[in-house]
Amino acid sequence: MNRTLGDRLLLALMIGAAFVWMMPMLWVLALSLKPNSMLVSSTRGIVPWPHTLENFATLLRVSLTPRWLLNSVIVAIGMTASVLLVSSLAGYAFARIDFPGRRAVFLLVLAGLMVPEQAIIVPLHALFARWELHNTYFSLIAPRVAVPMGVFLMTQFFKAIPRELEEAAELDNAGRLKIFWSIMLPLSRPALTTLGIFTFLHAWNDFLWPVVTATQPEMYTLSVGLGSLQGNFAMSEGLGFLMASAVFASAPMIILYAVFQRHIVQGIAMTGGK
Repeated sequence: MNRTLGDRLLLALMIGAAFVWMMPMLWVLALSLKPNSMLVSSTRGIVPWPHTLENFATLLRVSLTPRWLLNSVIVAIGMTASVLLVSSLAGYAFARIDFPGRRAVFLLVLAGLMVPEQAIIVPLHALFARWELHNTYFSLIAPRVAVPMGVFLMTQFFKAIPRELEEAAELDNAGRLKIFWSIMLPLSRPALTTLGIFTFLHAWNDFLWPVVTATQPEMYTLSVGLGSLQGNFAMSEGLGFLMASAVFASAPMIILYAVFQRHIVQGIAMTGGK
């Protein structure tokens, strides 16, 4: 395909901007692969030579990092599945079921977008403490299941689906649940994929609530556990250890985004255009 001079300049500009944006990540990766004896004298350069994996070995050896990684995987998957289930059911109800007070309830759900997360930390802590549910997977997942933005996203997507599809299914004596499961959910796959990926990213990087509800080291998520290591070991193990922990925490998310990048763009485009 022929490109004009303007297209070439724009492409070169975007490549340069992407390289500048990636420089901090490349620098962190390079520092994580350098011996701490070298980092004491200089932290310059993005080429890790000589390189070592000792920083990552130390990360796995001196901490509960494998357990924290498992906790983060369980919490992220559990939260993502729960959010998709609740948001899709609520979105379908708001979009297709005419029940009394639907508009008022929908506005009440959207009002949740205006409530800062920090404003409900104390009531949540008191509630789970009364139920004696702190330091459990339930306490790490449950407060994040009700996502107003997820409900809004699924509601708007379901509204855009032609009603003729449901009417045809109703003529075949299909019930509401079967219509939702067999017709609406498959058609909403782009929106579900986008919501699921962003929910997983949020669950993986969440720090505020996990640091409140998880007080036992065995129940730390990866973000909380690595944060605790920065205070306990960073000074003794060196800068390379600190950078290795940053790489270890961010690598799964980078891989996830690289794999599902097409689905994210498609989902945003479709939901934004409806």
